[in-house]
Amino acid sequence: MAAGVMAGLALAGMAPAQELTGLARLDPARSSVTDSGWSGIAVELQLSQPVPWRVRVLDGPPRLVMDFREVDFGQVSAMPETSDHVSALRAGGFRTGWSRLVLELDGPFTVAEAGMQTGDGARIRVELDAADPEDFAARAAIPEPPGWALPKATLPEQRAQGQGPLTVVLDPGHGGIDPGAERPPVTEASLMLTFAREVKEALLRDGTFRVAMTREEDVFVPLETRITLARAAGGQVFVSLHADAIAEGEAVGATLYTLADEASDAAARALAERHDRDDLLSGVDLTGHDDLVATVLMDMARAETGPRNERLALALEAAIKAEGLAMHRHPRQAAGFSVLKSPDLPSILVETGFMSSDADLGRLRDPAWRARMARALVEGLKAWAREDAALKDLLRR
Repeated sequence: MAAGVMAGLALAGMAPAQELTGLARLDPARSSVTDSGWSGIAVELQLSQPVPWRVRVLDGPPRLVMDFREVDFGQVSAMPETSDHVSALRAGGFRTGWSRLVLELDGPFTVAEAGMQTGDGARIRVELDAADPEDFAARAAIPEPPGWALPKATLPEQRAQGQGPLTVVLDPGHGGIDPGAERPPVTEASLMLTFAREVKEALLRDGTFRVAMTREEDVFVPLETRITLARAAGGQVFVSLHADAIAEGEAVGATLYTLADEASDAAARALAERHDRDDLLSGVDLTGHDDLVATVLMDMARAETGPRNERLALALEAAIKAEGLAMHRHPRQAAGFSVLKSPDLPSILVETGFMSSDADLGRLRDPAWRARMARALVEGLKAWAREDAALKDLLRR
């Protein structure tokens, strides 16, 4: 197959492999990422069985993306990776039924050769050659085939101010190929999915909320798609749940983040940058997100939404403290998290605690503590909703 076609889409062994239902496994001892020749890269993967797959390059940063129909990449960290041209490697679930391997590259490369040999399981080999920037840009810009592209962010819509339950959209951070912070055997993605399910139950038991979730399982959901899903669900408030880690200094306790162009401190800026970086490494480029909505319309919408976000943060802070739960010494902060950039949807990011803190990690793993935090979030949302409705009534008079 021609290299130009392979760089856009490769579905190897498609006809027979589609019938397979078992999960293929990576054999790290028989797989590798190495330099090839003077300036190339060789990727060799040994799988337990053949599966449908594809390979392409993306830009911003330059990276190789390989998608597979259900491959267990749990042992990918044991795979030899000695290439000087690969600066980062990540693998895991991407969407339901699909897994993704991403290699971040130190410059422009294109796929020179890609193929799969079957027999003893399946052996996949991809050869990359250094490329000139124009050729790489053209190949990276090849659009996704119909049915594969992720949902695009939608334009803001005017919301009806009707009566009825408040629709809360819960956003368990990270997922799939992006595990978030890790303290083996615990990952932020799995911990926040568990907590989000518990918060959902608490909200529904209260009887005054409808609840939607941006993910119900351990799958990767891009940041802008989370906003699209929230709007499609008719969300009226968006709550993103996290339990991050700070490499330097001591961070303990829950923290509430609202959107701001300038971060409130260096740690908040680093967290926001890492969240966006995780999306890029996972194969999604969000650099054009704000271009999807006219700047003037966004500014007008945020002029109303900004104060609502602040009142939401204040209400949640009061409820968490009333429950007697530990909060960060600066409990309300601001940063440029992409997941908070919906101009018309009140949004907040809740760092429930920091996995880098032994005390916080112990609390996060305690079901009784999570129940108290869930109760605090419910009470905070109820208090905010009452105040928000009262202010709207005043404005209508």
